[in-house]
Amino acid sequence: MTSGELTTKAPWSAWWQRWPRWVARTTTVWAVLYTGFGLACALSGTSLPYHGGDSEASGLGWAVVAVGALAASVSGAVALYGLRPALRVLLWVACGLAGITAFSLLMDVITLMFGQGVDSEAAAANKALAAVGAVLLAATARSDRLPTGAAVRASTAAPRSVQLAAWAGTLAFVPYVAMKLVWAFGGTFAGITGEEMLAVSERNGASGIFLTLESWGLDPTALLAALGVFLLWGLARPWGQVFPRWTPFLHGRRVPRWLPLAPALLGAATLAPYGAVGVGYLALATTGVVTMRRGDFHSSGDTLLVGWIGIGAFAVYGIALAVAARSYWLRTRSAGRGTVATS
Repeated sequence: MTSGELTTKAPWSAWWQRWPRWVARTTTVWAVLYTGFGLACALSGTSLPYHGGDSEASGLGWAVVAVGALAASVSGAVALYGLRPALRVLLWVACGLAGITAFSLLMDVITLMFGQGVDSEAAAANKALAAVGAVLLAATARSDRLPTGAAVRASTAAPRSVQLAAWAGTLAFVPYVAMKLVWAFGGTFAGITGEEMLAVSERNGASGIFLTLESWGLDPTALLAALGVFLLWGLARPWGQVFPRWTPFLHGRRVPRWLPLAPALLGAATLAPYGAVGVGYLALATTGVVTMRRGDFHSSGDTLLVGWIGIGAFAVYGIALAVAARSYWLRTRSAGRGTVATS
């Protein structure tokens, strides 16, 4: 029996197997709520600053209303009349707009994880709602292409090219983690000491959790990089598709696809464009086209060095994560009706 053959009964519930039937209605409910959120912000004058933009700008509230109204009308039409080619195109347009709005949600999540407040609660809520909507809109756009009660293939490793991308994403973090650990242990890098970096973090509003971990020599962003590498290899290797032995009551069961794909897609959608734009700016600064401000460092050269190490890691990792997520998506998608393979 080959790895693609089916061997055991699929564990999904009947409710989940019927997801193409309810996803359009769920998307419509989300779209109505999202439209109401945007309308409330626009009418109340609540600002939704976007990526450090003008906090007094009120136009984004009306933009949210427009995206929500488009999504509501299209998903409502799908729920009533079924998925037509023109509706599919409009769903992907609305999905793209929601994805753009949700950009940088990962940064807010990381900020909250370490006990720090976000710059704007309304803007963070907008990004979270937009991220949920992007997933629902994409699911609705594909709701006629995934068979209900389908099975998935046996656990498999990603192709060699994807694993090479995973290695690139892993190695890209080595200089970044090394730099952070030098500071965390009180050393000096790029002309600034660990004590100075800790003072900078405190001055910039770092939370008590963040500062405590730093004082213990545990840089929080280095820990997150380790988790990111774990996720990357979980997408590329077979062990990322089945719960391991040390998980009570779950050992041997398949990992739900959304569990690794949700953080992977969020991370890729944030880090890949952020890194690409950042690398472009660093290249311009390195060649003298633009001037790099020194910020918290003692010279522009030091800022450039740290920028290349940090933003370069985000760019390579973000692209590798996108490649691995696509491979995982394809390798774990349905393979037929009825049963599922074991690894």
